[in-house]
Amino acid sequence: MTKAICIYGASSENIPELYKEAALECGRLIAEAGAALVCGGGKAGLMRCAIDGALERNGEAIGVLPEFMVKKVWQHPNLTQMICEPTMHARKSRMASLSSGVIALPGGVGTLEELTEIITWRKLNLYRGQIVILNIDDFYTPLLQMLERTVEQGFMHAEHRALWRVATTPQTAVSMALEPVSCMEFTQTIS
Repeated sequence: MTKAICIYGASSENIPELYKEAALECGRLIAEAGAALVCGGGKAGLMRCAIDGALERNGEAIGVLPEFMVKKVWQHPNLTQMICEPTMHARKSRMASLSSGVIALPGGVGTLEELTEIITWRKLNLYRGQIVILNIDDFYTPLLQMLERTVEQGFMHAEHRALWRVATTPQTAVSMALEPVSCMEFTQTIS
């Protein structure tokens, strides 16, 4: 597998349909691009939708779950591959190691934590893929404003804005996530 996109997103079903449609389309587009979908592997919410979209287009859907979730049978039943890890930390590390890009769909605290952690890993040169925030219906606008505030207040350098990219459509998000990151970008982000 040369290309794989990791999707972060809500596991809740009690969310607007707009977000579910975006997740389904991301899964479809990832498969159509010949890339694998990597995600938390859940059978609900945006994870389910992205997996369903990838499988609908005969794509590969790799789910990475911690042991306790597997014991509770929270995994999507049709995953192409399920990887069981001992902890949540190991799960996130494996998801990152399998992916060449990340797309953050709307989600709760788990999604926000995954997104901010992968941005941190990229800043520290521990992750080398693209990070794309899919800002459907302005969901992420408050977070983007907070990130901008961290730059304005001197907590991050202005060049750290390049650690992530923002898309407003699934098509743009997948396209951005598949773009290679240049070596120049890494030298700029770690200083």
